[in-house]
Amino acid sequence: MNDLTVFDRAQVRRQRDRASARLAEHDFLLREVAERVSDRLLDMARTFPVALDLGCHHGELSELLESRGGIETLVRCDLSLAMAAQAGGLSLAADEEALPFAPESFDLIISNLSLHWVNDLPGALLQIRHALKEDGLFVGAMLGGETLWELRQCLMEAELAEEGGTGPRVSPFADLRDLGGLLQRAGFSLPVVDLDSITVTYGDVMRLFADLRGMGEGNAVNARRRHPTRRSTLFRAMALYEERFRDGDGRLPATFQIMTMTAWRPHASQQKPLTPGTGRVNLAEALNGGEVPEPGLDP
Repeated sequence: MNDLTVFDRAQVRRQRDRASARLAEHDFLLREVAERVSDRLLDMARTFPVALDLGCHHGELSELLESRGGIETLVRCDLSLAMAAQAGGLSLAADEEALPFAPESFDLIISNLSLHWVNDLPGALLQIRHALKEDGLFVGAMLGGETLWELRQCLMEAELAEEGGTGPRVSPFADLRDLGGLLQRAGFSLPVVDLDSITVTYGDVMRLFADLRGMGEGNAVNARRRHPTRRSTLFRAMALYEERFRDGDGRLPATFQIMTMTAWRPHASQQKPLTPGTGRVNLAEALNGGEVPEPGLDP
């Protein structure tokens, strides 16, 4: 098996297919992040006539994009045909790892909590850049490495105690430090990666499990154990969660770390950084005529 094949994409599709019918009961996180992603476009004084919602789920981001205006044609695609069908409009099933679009098709590509399931993220980013027109914009939000750290900790300790070893019960996620470099390697310009954290509280751990299944976010790691979790392991993990994390209001927190990428397909009109040594303003002038101190320890 290729080292890049971390995720079972067929399993990701199956989970999304199963979740599609009742996703509206569990889509709070998708809608919250979609709002934040959409807000980034409000400050941009430009239109995006042809846009792609990549990994559209049931269309929560598309709804916001259409209400924003400035988009004449909006294409929705998802790995799951059942999800894409629910999104409505101009929609299709498509794999982020093998995009079916011609080069320079879109002015905007936007993705909401889907790219963390991609095995070859550098390759997917490269395909996204190719599908953008010159000076086209990419905005993508994905789950980061601290997502569900409370659950990971408790499951790992419970599994060690009950089964004498651990398996990947929660999917691995990309690291913030890597994303800016990946965007540059894919040929994007002006890359920016922001980090945010959303904490959701639950009355019990089983409700968290239900929401993860309901969003289609179950474990789809290739190396996952194929047998169900032992009852003793599950009960120990739940007890650890209760003991360590229940707050003063009797609620259990679950952290979702959100990494949002913003980058452009290069164009000659875009702002470029100055070459070192070509600055035209003296630092002392920039400091309102003050003297620039010599380096040293004395104040």
